[in-house]
Amino acid sequence: MTVDIHSDEMLAVVEKSATVEQLATGFVFTEGPVWHPYDNYLVFSDIAGNRMVRWDANDGAQTFREPSNMANGNAYDHQGRLLTCEHATSRLVRTNSDGATEVLASHYEGRELNSPNDVVVKSDGAIYFTDPMSGRLEFWGIPRDPDLPFRGVYRLEEDGTLKLLVDDFVIPNGLCFSLDESRLYVNDTKLRHIRVFDVADDGSISGGEVWVEIGGVEGERPPDGMKLDSSGVLFCTGPGGIHVFNGRAERIGVILFPENVTNFAWGGQDLRTLFVTASTSLYRIQLKQSGLKAF
Repeated sequence: MTVDIHSDEMLAVVEKSATVEQLATGFVFTEGPVWHPYDNYLVFSDIAGNRMVRWDANDGAQTFREPSNMANGNAYDHQGRLLTCEHATSRLVRTNSDGATEVLASHYEGRELNSPNDVVVKSDGAIYFTDPMSGRLEFWGIPRDPDLPFRGVYRLEEDGTLKLLVDDFVIPNGLCFSLDESRLYVNDTKLRHIRVFDVADDGSISGGEVWVEIGGVEGERPPDGMKLDSSGVLFCTGPGGIHVFNGRAERIGVILFPENVTNFAWGGQDLRTLFVTASTSLYRIQLKQSGLKAF
């Protein structure tokens, strides 16, 4: 069984008979997939393998960047430039059109960031990212003590100003906006829940109540990557695979995978192919509803 259906609403998301296909394997720990909607290729990170990988239908998986400074989350800005969270350097960087990388954020009030983890871009060009301790731990990064006493969520303005939005997470991880950008969802890997914030016109956030708990027993895969599709349905990784929620915070189903899922991205010509990073492998599954174009 590939799809665990909790509600008939799930049948609008994915066919009951849909199958999971493994596209590539042999990685150490995959994360951060992002689809280029015009050149039709996927980039993802192999954090512990210290490289980034490019996959396309013709050439399969090829090295994109090595070493990668133990890159994790990736996103595109509105100019199609790749944004990357680096665990080993505690930086958020941008790959410019000439291929050179530019540091966008590395410190907050003079102290080094923990390790930027996941990143999204708002329609006004501002960049939001989470900053847990993951990249300062063995295997996922370079073991070292933190400079900051908290694990935050930040907004990086287009002029380079870095603003701390919230600092009361244990392990802030995946994040995404509602379709109208009036709300920001952020999950906490340690506490196994998703919180929701109201987004003001100036980009600041308020609220932060728990929106939904991600079920599962200790030791199973906690919440990590999280995104909305074009209809506003929220997808979040968790125990067994990818948990799917409607706008009322009701779990309508789970897409199951043979490995622990870390993240995902919609791709393909119609943005209805879900590319999924899961531990040592890259998978895909066809969905009925499309994702959002990266830029």
